[in-house]
Amino acid sequence: MLVRLLCIGKTQSSYIREGVDEYSSRINKYVKFEISVLPDIRNAATLSADQRKQAEGKLIIQSLQPGDFLVLLDEKGKTYTSEEFARQWQQWLNRGPRQIVCLVGGPYGFSEEVYLKAQAQLSLSAMTFSHEMVRLFFAEQLYRAYTIINKEPYHHR
Repeated sequence: MLVRLLCIGKTQSSYIREGVDEYSSRINKYVKFEISVLPDIRNAATLSADQRKQAEGKLIIQSLQPGDFLVLLDEKGKTYTSEEFARQWQQWLNRGPRQIVCLVGGPYGFSEEVYLKAQAQLSLSAMTFSHEMVRLFFAEQLYRAYTIINKEPYHHR
């Protein structure tokens, strides 16, 4: 089993990279976890929001493998408490996918084609966060989910 956090563009802030690296190493104690970064779209500033979503969507779809279980980190997604998310994550694991891909899109969201490929949509909050912060928050919540699943003390009940 592989869990892959797929993102558009590099993380620029060193403090976020350090936090993501910390939680990535913790998650790897439970499951193989990796972060894949797709390049920013060239000349993105000259494209409309829809054109940019389409271009990013093509890159995203090309990076997926048959049988991937795709979870979009999306403001329109379902919200969970940490314990509910841990239960939902366990259900997704129980489906037995070879790979779960959790996707952080670009600033304008996802193309319709990407929405159609997804098996689930997850919202981390009703608030809006930078795409870099989403990487850190998701990594922390995924680590928290594994500690809840394994009844470890990180999550104080």
